[in-house]
Amino acid sequence: MSLGGQTPVFVMNTAPERQSGRKAQISNITAAKTVADVIRTCLGPKSMLKMILDPMGGILLTNDGNAILREIDVAHPAAKNMIELSRTQDEECGDGTTSVIVLAGEILAQSLIQIERDIHPVVIISAYNKALQAALEIVSRISVPIDTNDDAQMLALIKTSIGTKFVIRWSDLMCKLALDAVRIVAADDAGVRTVDIKRYARVEKVPGGEIEDSRVLSGVMLNKDVTHPQMRRRIHNPRIVLLDCPLEYKKGESQTNIEISKETDYARINQIEEEQIKALVDRIMEFKPDLVITEKGVSDYAQYFLAKAGISALRRVRKSDNNRIARAVGGTIVNRVEDLRESDIGTQCGLFNIEKIGDEYFTFLTECTTPKACTILLRGPSKDILNEIDRNLADAMSVARNVVFNPTLVPGGGATEMAVSVGLHARARSVTGTEAGPFRAVADAMEVIPRTLVQNSGGNAIRVLTELRAKHANGEHSWGINGDTGKIVDMKTYGLYESASVKIQTFKTAIEAARVLLRVDDVVQATRKERQQEQGGAPPEAEPME
Repeated sequence: MSLGGQTPVFVMNTAPERQSGRKAQISNITAAKTVADVIRTCLGPKSMLKMILDPMGGILLTNDGNAILREIDVAHPAAKNMIELSRTQDEECGDGTTSVIVLAGEILAQSLIQIERDIHPVVIISAYNKALQAALEIVSRISVPIDTNDDAQMLALIKTSIGTKFVIRWSDLMCKLALDAVRIVAADDAGVRTVDIKRYARVEKVPGGEIEDSRVLSGVMLNKDVTHPQMRRRIHNPRIVLLDCPLEYKKGESQTNIEISKETDYARINQIEEEQIKALVDRIMEFKPDLVITEKGVSDYAQYFLAKAGISALRRVRKSDNNRIARAVGGTIVNRVEDLRESDIGTQCGLFNIEKIGDEYFTFLTECTTPKACTILLRGPSKDILNEIDRNLADAMSVARNVVFNPTLVPGGGATEMAVSVGLHARARSVTGTEAGPFRAVADAMEVIPRTLVQNSGGNAIRVLTELRAKHANGEHSWGINGDTGKIVDMKTYGLYESASVKIQTFKTAIEAARVLLRVDDVVQATRKERQQEQGGAPPEAEPME
C-alpha cells in the first residue's frame, strides 16, 4: 500500500503465496469447478470410467466419485475442500458422491456471475440459505413413502444406485446381494434399529470363477484351514466353542530360572506343561463341541488331544471375524476356558465345511438358522474388477440401510433437481432486493444434474432440458431424464426412485460448501521459515543433541 506518494510499505510477505479479495474468490471457484469437471463424466448410467495410477504402480478403475477423488493429489485448498465433500457424502449416505461435487461446482460457477455483478458474498450466502430451505421443502413435498418389507420396491431402489455403476450388467444379482446382507444385519435392539454393515457384513473377494457365482452366505466365511490334518473338515450341525485365549502352556510373565538336580525333574516340568494343556482341553471336551475357534494359538499338544477327540480347531482368527461368527451361530466368545458354560456354545450353524477355492482353503460356517452377521462372497476375473464391485456393493448396501432409517423416496434421473429448480424459480419472484439474483442462481445450478445426464448419454441438452422444464412447469414433477437414451421419461413408469435421504444430504452438502468457499476472501500460504519464526524456534538443523 502506498502512503501519499511515499515508498510503499509492505506489511506481509509479498511472495506469490497470497491472494486476497476478489482474486481469492475467483481462484477458489475456478479450482472447485475444475474438480467438478474431472468427475462430471462419471454421472449417470452412461458414465465413463477413470483409470488412476497410484504411486505404487497399481491401478484403480472406477467411476465412483469418491473413489476417484480420494486418489487424486491436489494442492489447491479449495479443491481439497471439494474432495472432502464427496468423502462426507460417502460416509453419510454411500451414494450421490458424484452428484454432490457436480452440483457444488455448478453452484459456485453461478456464484461467480453474482460476484462479478458486485453483489456482496454475505448477501449471496443469505440467499443460498433461503434457497436451501425452499429446496428441502420441495423435496419433502414430492417424496413418496416406501414399504421396506416389499422386495420389489427395495430392489428397484437399490437398482438406482447400481444403475450408474460398472456392475449394472449384473444389477439384479447385486441388488439381491445388497438387500439380503442388509436384511440379515438389521437388528432391533430395545426398539432402536441398528444396521451395522461395516462390522457384521464382511465382503470377501476371491479372484477366479464367474461374477454370477457371488452370493451372500447365511453365515460366515474365513480364510482359514483346520490346524491338524486329521481333523474333520465337514460337520453337520456343529457345536461351536468360541475362545479368546490360547490353548498353550501358560508361560510366566517375567523370565523364570529353574535349577534342577535330577533328570526326572526335567521330565516332570514337561509333564506339568502337558497336564496344564490337557486340563484346558478336558474342560472344553466336557461340552462335547465339534469345533473350537480361538483368536490365539493352539499348541501341537492341544491339537493332538482335540484331533483324537474328533474336534476340529481353527486358530488365530481375527477378532472382527470371531465377533461375526458369534452373531451368526448364536455363541458367546469366552475369555477363559474355566468360564465356559453350556449357554456360550454356538449351536445355530447348519454346516461347517472347508473348501479349496483357487489355491487357498476357506472355512464356511453356513446354513445358520437366524444369522445376525453374514459374509458376501464375491467372485470375478481380476482383483481390480473385484475392488470395483466391492465399492459398488458398499454403495448399494448403504442405500438399502438409509431407507431402513428414512423410508421415503424421490424420483431419480434428475427429476428431483428439475422440480427444485422450477420450484425455486417460482419462489424467486417473491424474493426482493439483491437476494433475488443469487436465489435464481441456485435454481439454475440445479439444472446441471439433468443436463449432465443428457450430455453423458449423447443427447441434445438444450432441446431435452426445454421439454423437461415444460413438463415441470405443468406440475408433472416425476419427469426426468432416461440416462440411457437421453430422452425425457416419467419416473413413475420408468421406475427410477432414489432415497430421499441421499438427495437431502446432497443439497445440504453442496450449498453448504458453496457458502463456505464464498466466505473466504484471503488465501495466505505460510512458508516454513515464517512458521518457525512465529513459534520462536530455531531452524531444525540447529537443534541441540540430547
